[in-house]
Amino acid sequence: MRKLVIALACLGVLATAACGDDDKSSSVADKTSTKAPTSATTSAAAEKGECEYPADSEKASKPVQPPSANPDASEKTATATIETSQGNIGLTFDAAKAPCTVHSFISLAKQGYYNSTPCHRLTAAESLSVLQCGDPSGTGSGGPGYSFGDEYPIPKDPTATVTANYKRGTLAMANAGPDTNGSQFFLVYANSTLPPDYTIFGTIDDEGLQTLDKIAAEGIVAGQRGPTDGKPKSGVEIKTVTIA
Repeated sequence: MRKLVIALACLGVLATAACGDDDKSSSVADKTSTKAPTSATTSAAAEKGECEYPADSEKASKPVQPPSANPDASEKTATATIETSQGNIGLTFDAAKAPCTVHSFISLAKQGYYNSTPCHRLTAAESLSVLQCGDPSGTGSGGPGYSFGDEYPIPKDPTATVTANYKRGTLAMANAGPDTNGSQFFLVYANSTLPPDYTIFGTIDDEGLQTLDKIAAEGIVAGQRGPTDGKPKSGVEIKTVTIA
């Protein structure tokens, strides 16, 4: 089984964004959804132009409807602009490799799910340099009330050997284990070393990287994970996400 999500030190193992500063979010780090489709199922459905978004056991952090099962053809060339309190972050999606992930993100954005929400986590370690956003509750344990399976670069065969490059400028999904994607995503501002367990679904533009560099330079409010993993000192709020 693949390791849980993205942190450097949470009881000495890789753990999710939900490995937070309170008991509730820490417990979520060890939770794996039993309702989400497998990555093989998701990939097969995506090849037919269909996606699955079953209801999750957790209540949505903010009222939202799950996406339709059929991505729109326009999403293959879609882009997005995240307007934050610290500057804009432009995104280019890769719907060819991660159609169901892109479809979910666009659906959430169009429903205003990300508007007026915090980016709750900033890391600045040699092997993990990301800003994590997408949980309206700001705790790291919230989501949209549904989940969906992994896509690129996660293989259909769990025993397969796969590599992934989470380099500067990568846009990827956070999760709480295999096939537990929801609304949380992370923005990589410096080359990071991670197992290929997190769906990559796009890239960040130059303006966005400058915004991320500015946020990182302001520093981190140290939490139980130490001085290189906590809330951004600058306080980062997503004002709106616009899809083009």
